[in-house]
Amino acid sequence: MLIDNISLFVLIVEKGSLAAAAREAGLSPTTVSERLAALEAHYGVVLLNRTTRSISLTEEGRALFEGARTVLSEVDELDTRIRTGATTLSGLIRVSAPEDLGRHVISRAIAGFQAEHPLISIDLHLSDGYVDIVGLGIDLAVRFGAISDSSLRVKHVASRKRLLCASPGYLEKHAAPRGPADLKDHDCLLMRFGQNIDNTWEFVQGGVTHMVTVSGKLIANDGALVREWALEGRGIALKSEFDCADDIRAGRLVALLPEFEPPNSPLHVLFPPSRAQPRRVRAFADHLIRTIRAVY
Repeated sequence: MLIDNISLFVLIVEKGSLAAAAREAGLSPTTVSERLAALEAHYGVVLLNRTTRSISLTEEGRALFEGARTVLSEVDELDTRIRTGATTLSGLIRVSAPEDLGRHVISRAIAGFQAEHPLISIDLHLSDGYVDIVGLGIDLAVRFGAISDSSLRVKHVASRKRLLCASPGYLEKHAAPRGPADLKDHDCLLMRFGQNIDNTWEFVQGGVTHMVTVSGKLIANDGALVREWALEGRGIALKSEFDCADDIRAGRLVALLPEFEPPNSPLHVLFPPSRAQPRRVRAFADHLIRTIRAVY
């Protein structure tokens, strides 16, 4: 009964409410509430702070949630290995990835992995903004740039150039910048990462670093939308080569200040701070990294 209540607790957190968990599990809200109370009584702590509109994890609840997901995954894997053989992978993998990379590379990796392991299910969460991978129960995430959360386990995958670019239409109306300082006089298309706006752009020429604070009328947490704005001639963008190289080759965008190079953008795979990932997550992570490196 304890393992069943722990499993129900994980479902409550993942679904965001007792009512949603009750619907998913086919139980009454009263039963779910009673079983949660029994679990809290078993441990002698409060696991969830509950209001009429939301729930949030206590410190004890977060510790149980993180550990329980790993344990439950291992139980599922053990059941599958005994039933179907040691080489079979099955179960759900929750993945978070940037929008463009998710659509063009991660989706391809998923298709290849599921072709080899048909019992695997994938829940793909696409977002260019900050994602609380622990709170959302994400098994692994792919992210560009520096990682601010030191509690996460990080594996470096690749690095990619960043390019300053604008459309020919924008450059017909505005003189092209001659140096980074000129960007202060332009509409720059800005990315938001969580609470932070990427408006301090760095460039290097001959070993000398140039930092410039830029501004613009458009800000988004979606890299694909920033690219669309650039194509529409609405400003200058600083984009990963992966996102804009085809547009530059086709003439839809023009590379600017080629003698001033922005630092490369590193790409990482992130894991929650649990001690070990289920075997299916480790296998998918290895497959995903091979796929990304083949492209990069």
